[in-house]
Amino acid sequence: MAGYIPPIDDVTFLLGEVFDFDAAMMDIPRWKDIDTTLATSILEQGGKFCAEVLEPLNRPADEAGCRLEDGLVSTPAGIAEAYKAFVDAGWAGLSGDAAYGGQGLPRVLQILLDEMISSANLSFGLFPGLTRGAVEAIGHHASDELKAIYLPKMISGEWTGAMALTESSAGTDLGLLSTRAEPVGDGSYALTGTKIFISSGDHDFGGNIIHLVLARLPGAPNGVKGISLFLSPKFLVNADGSLGARNGVTVGSLEHKMGIHAQPTCVMNYDTATGWLVGEPGRGLNAMFTMMNAERLFVGIQGLAIGEASNQKAVAYARERLQGRSADGARAPVPIIEHADVRKMLMTGRALTEAGRALAVWTALQMDAAENHPDADRRREADGFVALMTPVIKAAFTDLGFEIAVTSQQVFGGHGYIREWGMEQYVRDARITQIYEGTNGVQAMDLVARKLPMENGALINRFFALISRDLEAAAGAVELNETINAVSDALARLKDLTAYVLQLATNSEEAGAAATDYLRSLALVTYGWVWVKMAAKATATANATPALTRRKTALARFFVSRLLPQTVALDLAIRTGAADVVALETDLL
Repeated sequence: MAGYIPPIDDVTFLLGEVFDFDAAMMDIPRWKDIDTTLATSILEQGGKFCAEVLEPLNRPADEAGCRLEDGLVSTPAGIAEAYKAFVDAGWAGLSGDAAYGGQGLPRVLQILLDEMISSANLSFGLFPGLTRGAVEAIGHHASDELKAIYLPKMISGEWTGAMALTESSAGTDLGLLSTRAEPVGDGSYALTGTKIFISSGDHDFGGNIIHLVLARLPGAPNGVKGISLFLSPKFLVNADGSLGARNGVTVGSLEHKMGIHAQPTCVMNYDTATGWLVGEPGRGLNAMFTMMNAERLFVGIQGLAIGEASNQKAVAYARERLQGRSADGARAPVPIIEHADVRKMLMTGRALTEAGRALAVWTALQMDAAENHPDADRRREADGFVALMTPVIKAAFTDLGFEIAVTSQQVFGGHGYIREWGMEQYVRDARITQIYEGTNGVQAMDLVARKLPMENGALINRFFALISRDLEAAAGAVELNETINAVSDALARLKDLTAYVLQLATNSEEAGAAATDYLRSLALVTYGWVWVKMAAKATATANATPALTRRKTALARFFVSRLLPQTVALDLAIRTGAADVVALETDLL
């Protein structure tokens, strides 16, 4: 079985040519000395760790799974040691705030590292990924005292984080949660309740585990306005920073899951556990969404990562597997990569993953600008683009990642169904990405009901204007005219469709019927946009090799001829409205 190959060549092309990383960093004073050469050298080392340390653990850790004995969680053999090596090498603090000991590098490097980690070992990647999300919530909303105690050790990776939202009766509708927080009188609170589906809720790495818990204060109103956020560690922290007594935070059981078996997903009990308020009373959801939005982007990257890893394995297998005759009938057996149907499956995976990575890099650069650019107007523009893309990346990357995993499994035929080849694990692991951190249907409703109407539609129109400018700029490349025209036509349809969908935003039934189809249509047109950018750079850049130019232009044409036409059917489906969706009485379903 072929090993995972970190996509450093593609990353170098995206940073150095397509998105002009050097110029983007020059615009931000704190990063003016960071360039593509430094960025790729860092990512090369990160990719090496992923390929050599994390991927070899992926299948055996999945088969062994996590265990709960006498209230203690054990992760599979090798995971704790790999985590220690990860922390010792400094990877945990890559993008962490330098004021608390992090390296303070751009988020775009973090997102590209996250992709490689998740391709190599999705279960492992949740440990540092969730910790970073908790760090963001604490960093934005906690008191200076809590930041000083917890952030340095969380950013270094010595301590990990988890978010405790879901209860058995409160999933997407968090307003139904019942966990209670009683003031103790010394500034702390006693938390009582049970949470389910808590990833990284406990483990055997040592150190502390910092839970961010949603709960209700006495007298809090019903619904989301009555929710507050609390920090509750596994171990209380002594005045000198050392670990003290065990807190009332215990594992009730481990969830039995379809995938990510090496990740301890826990039922957590809070038995008058000591906690401290993060942010304002009754504003817990606001504080938690700082973490949730970061995690939604992270989960999107997980979907991209599974697509990349599974497609790599399928391509390698198709080159080696001999079966059938050549197209001209002259040779037999031939590698199955010569068969048109197999090529179509492999090209689909490649076209979607490379476009996804390009969109991820663009979005990460917007995130870096939104947080650090010296110009306030540029910060506002970038922040709007990130808000718009967050549900798209979470839902489209994970839907497409799962589809690529299934298609890649299909390339293996019967071997893809057998555990020893590893393909069925990709399918199982990818499935959760479409569900957690807000199901993809929820993401689509967020896009249609909240993000499209922002600024009375001006935000989405600014995004369309950006795409139009890039298409016009690429028009000089005659060999790309067919690709550019196809994307331009799809963009024109999408603009008209967006105006139609905006009229539906206040009608929950109509918006709900249109939402997932609209999100996919927007994602496909956006992928077409980045394919034009990539193909244009591949044909115009002096540093591009003939192989790179051929690869990017061929994949761009494949995307617009085979995948972008889906937008026509999606447009037609959306415009039929909700009537057929709700025509059948619920008791007849």
